[in-house]
Amino acid sequence: MTEDGRIHPAKIEEIVSWAEKEIDNRIREAGEAAAYEVGIAGLNPKLLYMLGRLRYRTSFKQNVLLHSLEVSYLSGALAAELGFDVKTAKMAGLLHDIGKAVDHEVQGTHVEIGIKILEKFGIDQKVIDAMKSHHEEYPYSIPEAYIITTADALSAARPGARKDTVENYLKRLEELETLTSSFEGVEKCYAIQAGREIRVFVRPEDIDDLGSAKLAREIADKIEEELKYPGEIKINVMRETRAIEYAR
Repeated sequence: MTEDGRIHPAKIEEIVSWAEKEIDNRIREAGEAAAYEVGIAGLNPKLLYMLGRLRYRTSFKQNVLLHSLEVSYLSGALAAELGFDVKTAKMAGLLHDIGKAVDHEVQGTHVEIGIKILEKFGIDQKVIDAMKSHHEEYPYSIPEAYIITTADALSAARPGARKDTVENYLKRLEELETLTSSFEGVEKCYAIQAGREIRVFVRPEDIDDLGSAKLAREIADKIEEELKYPGEIKINVMRETRAIEYAR
């Protein structure tokens, strides 16, 4: 590109185009290989491509595609041992984090995004029901849902899976709760779901319903400004009103 001392834009564009095609091929191959490895056939090529994108995505420094494969293996083994639907468990395990392929581009939690993706590609509702509860955002409706949650936790918690220390993990939760508690009107708050959600209880005499919505936005803005965290954090502000009377 600079052999004669000059920069050639056309050559740069050619190299960039080649690199984009090469990455696209690798993503496609990764998705196809993952589905083949766990014995799942018939998935839409576009869905396989999204699955392959997880090869270049990490969560708490754990590769998401490798994690998805582990969850699929574990889910299949648990389903077989317990006498439940092995195919459903394996497919739900493989696709449980599919939303993370685009969660930096689309608003919503990776579970919500994943449900929409799987519905779009006509995936069996039983598979969707099995994967959508793995962070307890949705109620457990079938036995396989418990299996996916268990396999997800096992894959994430095994020694060496995530290059993080308990101290760092607890520090993140503490920072999240401290920041939220600094807002006026907050009575108590709890970081839950491994820091993916913060539940905020406000004093009803200090903050009305409209103020609760405003507070949620202010907390979200401050978290984005001051804290570093993977993925998305849900801010759930709760206001309880009590009416008390006495019969004498």
